[in-house]
Amino acid sequence: MKRTIISLVCALFAPLAFAQTSTTTTEETTTSTKPATTSETTTSTTYATGAVTTYEPGKTIVVKSDQGPVSFALGTAARIVDGAGKVVTAPLRAGQKVRVYYTGPTEHRTVERVIVED
Repeated sequence: MKRTIISLVCALFAPLAFAQTSTTTTEETTTSTKPATTSETTTSTTYATGAVTTYEPGKTIVVKSDQGPVSFALGTAARIVDGAGKVVTAPLRAGQKVRVYYTGPTEHRTVERVIVED
């Protein structure tokens, strides 16, 4: 009886002991052609906070920040919103606290959006 049980257990485990795992090899080849000259443009959005000193709708906004007055060009896509994200329809007044998100170097700062913090 003992011998029969041992034989059955060995018979059950033998296929597992001699099981062979399969190995699959996948080769991926990617080819691409690049033009002779490429250029990559990276833009980053930064912001400045301060009080509005002058505002010309559709043209410019000047904000007095910790570094002094900073001038920005208002693009056609510039949005002026309040803290909740609702569009502000009234023109900005001198002294209003704003956060101006812009792109571009110091000479060509272009406004993406203005958040009125008052």
